[in-house]
Amino acid sequence: MLKSVLFWCCGAFLLMQTSHLQAATHPFGWDDMFAMVRLGDATPSPDGRWVLFSRTSYDLEKNKGNTDLSLMAIGGGAERRLTVNAAVDTNGRWLPDGGSILFLSSRSGSFQVWKLSMAGGEAQQLTHLPVGIDGFEIAPDGSKLLFWANVFVDCADLACTAARLAEKKSNPVKARVYERLFFRHWDTWNDGRRSHLFVMDLAQGKVRDLMKGMDQDTPTKPWGGADEISWSPDGASVVFAARVSKGEAWHTNSDLYLARVGGGKAPKCLTGGNPAWDTAPVYSPDGKTLAYLAMERPGYESDRQQIVLLTLATGKRRLVAKDWDRSPGQLLWSADGQTLYLTANEHGHRKLFSVDVQSGKVSTLVAEGSVSGVKRTRTGTLIYLRDRMTSPREIFEVHPGTRAIRQISQVNGETLRSVRMSQPEEFWFEHDGRKVHGWILKPVNFRKGRKVPLAFMIHGGPQGSWLDSFHYRWNPQFYAGAGYAVVGIDFRGSTGYGQSFTDAIRGDWGPGPYSDLMAGLQHVLSKYKYIDAKKMCALGASYGGFMINWILGEKNPFQCLVNHDGLFDTVSSYFTTEELYFHEWEMKGTPWEVPQIYEQNSPRARVAKWKTPTLVVHGASDFRVVETEAFATFNALQRRGVPSKLLYFPDENHWVLKPQNSQLWHQTVLSWLDRWTHTRRGK
Repeated sequence: MLKSVLFWCCGAFLLMQTSHLQAATHPFGWDDMFAMVRLGDATPSPDGRWVLFSRTSYDLEKNKGNTDLSLMAIGGGAERRLTVNAAVDTNGRWLPDGGSILFLSSRSGSFQVWKLSMAGGEAQQLTHLPVGIDGFEIAPDGSKLLFWANVFVDCADLACTAARLAEKKSNPVKARVYERLFFRHWDTWNDGRRSHLFVMDLAQGKVRDLMKGMDQDTPTKPWGGADEISWSPDGASVVFAARVSKGEAWHTNSDLYLARVGGGKAPKCLTGGNPAWDTAPVYSPDGKTLAYLAMERPGYESDRQQIVLLTLATGKRRLVAKDWDRSPGQLLWSADGQTLYLTANEHGHRKLFSVDVQSGKVSTLVAEGSVSGVKRTRTGTLIYLRDRMTSPREIFEVHPGTRAIRQISQVNGETLRSVRMSQPEEFWFEHDGRKVHGWILKPVNFRKGRKVPLAFMIHGGPQGSWLDSFHYRWNPQFYAGAGYAVVGIDFRGSTGYGQSFTDAIRGDWGPGPYSDLMAGLQHVLSKYKYIDAKKMCALGASYGGFMINWILGEKNPFQCLVNHDGLFDTVSSYFTTEELYFHEWEMKGTPWEVPQIYEQNSPRARVAKWKTPTLVVHGASDFRVVETEAFATFNALQRRGVPSKLLYFPDENHWVLKPQNSQLWHQTVLSWLDRWTHTRRGK
């Protein structure tokens, strides 16, 4: 009897505790996603005691984000806010003595470099240049500043660029005249300027253009920045990546150049023999060797990147880990020059690896989540940022020898404790002679025995991947929190499964990937019986939006579809996009050379079969997939009598970035899913 009473009391106590937990937390939603602080650029101090990082938060009422700088002890402790103001403070860098930091700030109207002492006091403006700065790095001895800014190539100095911009702004005629491509790129119209590297002597204030007269851009990639440049250890030279300007709309040729900081000769091209992409240069600690990443096939932006070691004195090159079938990203040397650290996608994770320089042996240091921004401390440990589907970026440390991992920051800990998330589950299936990987998440409030609707998400790229990462636009937790099971499948063309798997989509954008997705869906439905096959919707952006239009032309199993920035016609998109090399590689030529490949991969050719209710979303400043692709899709749907809706953002690009726009996007998409899966929500 006593045992029964005790059992009842313990059970009642646990029930009360569970009820309290349920009341104290709630399913993850859009408000929680935008409440997260976004960390970036974590940099350890010279003495290895501190880590400096940026933190970006968003204000829904002001409809914008703001970035500040913070400090945290690597050994643990509370966050110390260094800058808290309405301006954007970013790109924090330590001076070699560790007593001060330099950073970019918009406080003076344009981005300039400011200095802040760790002993306290107000930040002081260090540069007063007539043009804004896009980024900078400090020389190893702290005496010079390397910065990049957009300038007119024929201008003699920065003042000339500033004067010409002021003249253009005051001119009532806003017409643009072009004689070559690019005339616009990503979301920006070309105004004739190039991104050049400059060196500034901090004692004398003298500024010199290291790329004087070069009609080229650096950094070369949209995400480039500091990863595209490297100071030599003695501070005498800089290696940087720059895109070859002639025909840049239809090639991917980026080369590495070595420039002497003290002046003299023009920058020397180090990789002129390779017509494909060369990127991510890093000097070895002794300054004798340059490590960098190189692609082999011209015109292919998703070719495998291989590690190259260049002996600067002799020009001799050799590949490291050449048989390792992965495409690495950022490179970082160990202090003794015997090891390279790098990140690479592998099986749904962006892992951290080490590579022995002599043997080429590859070892995994961090196997889970998505690793980025790796830096080395004085003691040899590695500081990095990592996010997962269940957590935004936080700062971590790993010891390469023991592989012991420790979390340093918990900036978003309080927000995460207030929400309930779904635990992602990985699965594999075989189709068409290949192993294919996917993720599935149950609804947050899943109850055994109940059928649930499905959000079937299709990634972009197409050379992308559903990574174990925290996404601020296509976050599976948003749909899991709204009561949907979520599935994401890495169809052929995805990255992290070997280069042949990535290459397999070339010339086969429609039928092959569609068959992978449908085989994956059938696998999921057969294994996870809680999914209601009569309540499924598919969603995708960019290439994922293309695939939504392709699905429209199939006898598909979905009750509704969502197409964000997707192609309607492969031919029209070729003639209206900016990076022509992308289509030319993917479709094996131009539309006039291989019209049959464009035709057989075009959703436009299958409009007569369109029946599924579809939401179409697009931004006016998307120059990669222009807005007329969305208008054509919506026109076709309406003319076919298919239930459809167009959500158009005149102030967004390929992504939806502004908080209030993002809120509307998520509300509209979820409402569309609820409508066609007959999901009702309580108020």
